[in-house]
Amino acid sequence: MVGPFDPKSLSGKSRLSGSRTSRRTALGLILGAPMLGACAGVQQSLSQFSNPFSSSQPAGPAGAPVQPVAVGNGQVKVGLILPLSASGNAGVAAQSMKNSAEMALSEFLNPNIQLLIKDDGGSPQGAQQATQQAVDEGAEIILGPLFALSVPATAQVTRARGINVIAFSTDSSVAGRGVYLLSFLPESDVNRIVEYAASIGKRSFAAMLPENAYGNVVEASFKQAVGKRGGRVVAFEKYGADRNTPAARVAQALTQADALLLADDGDSVVSVADALTAAGANLRNVQLLGTGLWDNPRVFASPKLQGGLYAAPDPSGFRSFSGRYRRKFGAEPVRTATLAYDAVALVAALARTQGGQRFQSDVLLNSSGFAGIDGLFRFRADGTNERGLAVMRVGPSGAEPVAGSPKSFGA
Repeated sequence: MVGPFDPKSLSGKSRLSGSRTSRRTALGLILGAPMLGACAGVQQSLSQFSNPFSSSQPAGPAGAPVQPVAVGNGQVKVGLILPLSASGNAGVAAQSMKNSAEMALSEFLNPNIQLLIKDDGGSPQGAQQATQQAVDEGAEIILGPLFALSVPATAQVTRARGINVIAFSTDSSVAGRGVYLLSFLPESDVNRIVEYAASIGKRSFAAMLPENAYGNVVEASFKQAVGKRGGRVVAFEKYGADRNTPAARVAQALTQADALLLADDGDSVVSVADALTAAGANLRNVQLLGTGLWDNPRVFASPKLQGGLYAAPDPSGFRSFSGRYRRKFGAEPVRTATLAYDAVALVAALARTQGGQRFQSDVLLNSSGFAGIDGLFRFRADGTNERGLAVMRVGPSGAEPVAGSPKSFGA
């Protein structure tokens, strides 16, 4: 198992240096290294590539395949599978994640890693071919793919060789034996915000969720989290194109609730709040709750959502990361670029400290977890993850912290 990271156990240039924040961040993926600073507002949306539906497939046909490239001269080979030639936002995100992976490698002190970067074109067939190439070239672990539909294709190759995968999809249904998700899962958001609401005395919960796969995941997590903390669900509705009918039913029941969960992207959640108000709901009499998708300027600008609470990664980590990324690449990173950074920094740290067992499941399932750009995270045996999230309050100028990320995980 991976134990707490002790900088004194390193020698020479491998020791942590207080003058090199970026290198300290990379090495900080072993729990026990210095954590990042206090919360600050970052008005970057988590909605893009942050739920199972926006990242399940590319927006259109892929362009010309990007040629494979190897980065680094280390002895430990790691495959990185991304939809580099996919069209639209998918290709943009993939390039940003590739940059971040290379940045992590450059910021880690003397990594014994060689990244085998492969383009899957955003398709399951491409993912299977890219994974096979990486494995044939000696990859001991695979990072990626991004799309949910591509993860099973990668796993088909890796499971036959006993190789683990750390994928970036946010669809927890593709997690499983040997496939671990390093992504922003809605389950973590819901658990954190319900836990916090219960800690401040909220016991009666209502929810209004979209009628889609994201809503289904949130529904299951919400009902389980409320029950676990001794609360009760007094109203629950889902909506499709018609928001007004379910909004009227929720509005009528809100007098029995002291917290209301609205889990949707920024544009949609504003429309839902408008529908509830039109149906007669006084949203100031109930504590509004949300997920990381609320981290959106549209939400902050909505008078009806002011004072709402949502769970999200501590934004200070992304702020620091973004500054380094801008200096290196002259552009803004996508919000999920930190996933690629953390994945590479994690495997580099494990390669240094864990010997021949470095990428085995027993190591990846360290119950203490790891500390990354977005705070604490740990993998679960079912392939999903748990994140140590902050609680943010919606304000007119952006997100305001009300509860920081936990410093350690419970049992």
